[in-house]
Amino acid sequence: MSDPVEKSSSAEHAGTPPTEGVLEISGEWALHHGGKLRDVRLAWRLSGPPAAPLVCAMGGVWCDRRLYEPAAPQQGCWREIVGPGRPLDADRYRILSFDYLGGKGDSTGPAAGGEFPSVSTYDQADALARLLDHLRQREVRAIVGGSYGGMVALAFAERYPERVGALVTISAADLPHPMAVAWHSIQRHIVRFAIGCGRGSEGLQLARAVGMSTYRSSEEFAARFPALPRLENGRFVFPVEQYLFADNPEWVAGLKPEAFLALSESLDLHRVDAARIFVPTAAVAAREDQLVPLADVRGLGARLGNARVHEISSIYGHDAYLREAEQLRKILASWPG
Repeated sequence: MSDPVEKSSSAEHAGTPPTEGVLEISGEWALHHGGKLRDVRLAWRLSGPPAAPLVCAMGGVWCDRRLYEPAAPQQGCWREIVGPGRPLDADRYRILSFDYLGGKGDSTGPAAGGEFPSVSTYDQADALARLLDHLRQREVRAIVGGSYGGMVALAFAERYPERVGALVTISAADLPHPMAVAWHSIQRHIVRFAIGCGRGSEGLQLARAVGMSTYRSSEEFAARFPALPRLENGRFVFPVEQYLFADNPEWVAGLKPEAFLALSESLDLHRVDAARIFVPTAAVAAREDQLVPLADVRGLGARLGNARVHEISSIYGHDAYLREAEQLRKILASWPG
C-alpha cells in the first residue's frame, strides 16, 4: 500500500477539543477471510488531554467513533461509560475511537444494495494498528472493548502484543456461542429478505427488535413489563412489544442494513487463539448475559496467558457493558492502570 493521507477537522469540546480525521489508504487491502478492499478510509476520533495516557475504546456493532458528546450528554453510543468523569475517564486518558470497517460511520463500508467482503476482527485490529502508525503512537496504554469491541481487542492483543499494555474486555469471548450465532443468523435472514423487498430499513428495525430480546435479561423484562396487553385498533398490543418496536433513531441512524449484515457476520466469524494472548486482561462477564454466557468468559480467562475474570450481576444482560457504570468503574479503577 502507498503512504496514507489524512484529512482532519476539529469539533468543540469543553476543555480539550476532540480531534477527528479520516485516514485514507490507497491501494489494495487483503482481508483475513480472502476478500479485498481498495482505497480504504478509516474515520477516527481523539478525545481528552493530549499528554494523557492513550487508551483505545471500542463499542458494539451499533456503535461508531462518537462514544460520547460533552456538549450533548444524552448522545453518544457509549456515553454512560466513556467520557469526562465516567468510568473510562476522558479527563484522565486520551481516548482513541474509530469507525469499524464495514460498519456505521465514515470508514469504508458497503454501499446501499451492494456487496461487501467478509470482515474479520483481525481486519479491525489491523485498522487500529494503521491508525496508531498514522498518529505516530507506538502503543496504547490499554484497549477497553465492549461486545464486538472486546472481540477486536482480543484480536489486536494476539496480533500486536507489543503495542498494547492491557485489555479490558466486557461481554466478549474468544469465539461466539452457537446460540448467539443462531439469533444473529435469524437477524441477517430478516434483513436480507427486507432488502430483497426494497424495505431494508424496516428489516433493520426488526433485526434490532430481535436483538433487544437477546441483549437484556428475562429478569429485567419481568420487572418492566408485567402489565396486560391493551386492545388498540382491533388487536392486542403487549407492553414489551411496544418497547421492542419503539422508535430508536439513535441506534439505527447512520447504519445501513448492508453494514449491519457485514458486522453481524463478523461477530459470528470471530475466532482468536486465546492461548497466544499474554497481554494482562480483565475479562468482565455479566451472569445474566444470554449472548456471551458466563461459562464462555470463564473459559476465555482460563485460556488467556495473563487474565483475571470479573463477574458482575446485571439485569441488563449483554448490555451491561453499556449500562453498569458503577460496577465497571470499580474494575476500571485498577485497569488499565
